[in-house]
Amino acid sequence: MNKLTKVGLSALCGSLASISAVSAGEMSASGGATATWSSNTGAVTGNPIGMNSAVTFIGSGELDNGSTFTLTITGADQLGYTSGSINIATPSLGSFAISSRTGGQGLGGYDDKMPTAWEESWGTSLGTGIDFPKGVSSSMNIGWTSPTFMGGTTLKIAVAPGANDATFNNDKSVSAAANAMAQGGYDVVLDMNPSFGTDALAGWNVFVGGSRTDQDQEGTLSKANTEDRQEGVAGTTFAYGPVTVGYQRSIEMSGLEMAGTTEYYQNDAFGISFNINDDLSISYGEMESTKHVTNNTGNNKFITTIDSLQLAYSMGGMSIKIAESSVDDATYANGGTASDFDATTVALTLAF
Repeated sequence: MNKLTKVGLSALCGSLASISAVSAGEMSASGGATATWSSNTGAVTGNPIGMNSAVTFIGSGELDNGSTFTLTITGADQLGYTSGSINIATPSLGSFAISSRTGGQGLGGYDDKMPTAWEESWGTSLGTGIDFPKGVSSSMNIGWTSPTFMGGTTLKIAVAPGANDATFNNDKSVSAAANAMAQGGYDVVLDMNPSFGTDALAGWNVFVGGSRTDQDQEGTLSKANTEDRQEGVAGTTFAYGPVTVGYQRSIEMSGLEMAGTTEYYQNDAFGISFNINDDLSISYGEMESTKHVTNNTGNNKFITTIDSLQLAYSMGGMSIKIAESSVDDATYANGGTASDFDATTVALTLAF
């Protein structure tokens, strides 16, 4: 009897070890460091040296039905917590994600999809103050991405339940009344690659999406002057050989109709990039952003324009990037040379 008991226990221990080995996940880390030199004309530069260090931790594993799960935690901008997400990818139902400020869920991943050698046209050392539609991506949200269909099309849905209030919560926490006016919101994005079976169109991408956030009467706001916030984006990129071109338009309707409030923002962006070889690329991008203020008298449109010429060269894990950028009427200043800036930004990036 004792002998049988020993055999049974040994078999059970072996089974448990086997299950543990199959279910065990993995954790990896990657990151990089970037040092920049920025020279701004028309603005006070001060010390031109900047540095960013970032680390991303990725934990992954697999479930019994073939589904995989991934935890991603990113610390950017000198290792301050930036974003995190838990993603479960199923064999046939698409992927599900719980996200904390990742920026890539729903509409937020499409605020600027223009081709570039380095950064977005507004993403260098210039303080442009551009307002972008973000949908629910800046809040705690739950997202779903469909399996690919029609040759390369995906449907993406993201929801911020209760409040799309641009907060992130720790476990067992809630956002409470961080933004009492903003209620729940949702995004829907359709990302398509309509090649129609033609090799010449294989590099064509079309995307369109919208977002709505409920807004309720709060404080001094009149219900009659408050509608839901609505955001939308539509654009296309086309890659042929080493060249990629793109154009997109986005809009954010604030839902506020009182005099002096911003009624909407509209952004139009264009970009073209050229991969000279595997290590060297160059790009040019433009953006025009219009701020429309509800006002029955005087000017009610304020326009900020940006352009940026960029070059990037990589040598293994090191890259050197340069951007020559300019902005007119930064932060929708509406005229005057005091808000016009030019900037040269040079970056050295090391990846590990």
